[in-house]
Amino acid sequence: MVQEGLPRETANMLFIFHKNVGVLVLLVVLARLAYRFFNPAPPLPAGINPLQKRISHVSHALLYVLLIAMPILGYTRVKAGGFPIEYLDAMGIPALVPRSEALADAAQTAHFVGGLLLAALIAAHVGAALLHGIILRDGVFRRMWFGTGAH
Repeated sequence: MVQEGLPRETANMLFIFHKNVGVLVLLVVLARLAYRFFNPAPPLPAGINPLQKRISHVSHALLYVLLIAMPILGYTRVKAGGFPIEYLDAMGIPALVPRSEALADAAQTAHFVGGLLLAALIAAHVGAALLHGIILRDGVFRRMWFGTGAH
């Protein structure tokens, strides 16, 4: 989106896509949290050591925090910077933050850092899932995979 030499039309299209996907991600994550509230995850297999259980709980909590914070930070950056979020604006939803370059800059920095943290956490999460599914074969991967009856 901010790559030098990128045609302006392409950059604009990517910005619009990114902003609107952020809104969608927030809605999906909130729906997932509501689902999890009424349908708790199955327990981890008995053989998982306490440290791994703790790491699992902390990493899942951090994923949810970042998946909620990222769209909020992006929204704050965009609206405080005076830019549109096309679909929200089309629905007549007013800006929830004041116009402020300082706020926009702070939100932009936090959104960037949060994106790096989220990417690292997703990579670690995928790595842990593959470890449990391919190497350890301890039932952790099977409990999260669709169609296995473990839900």
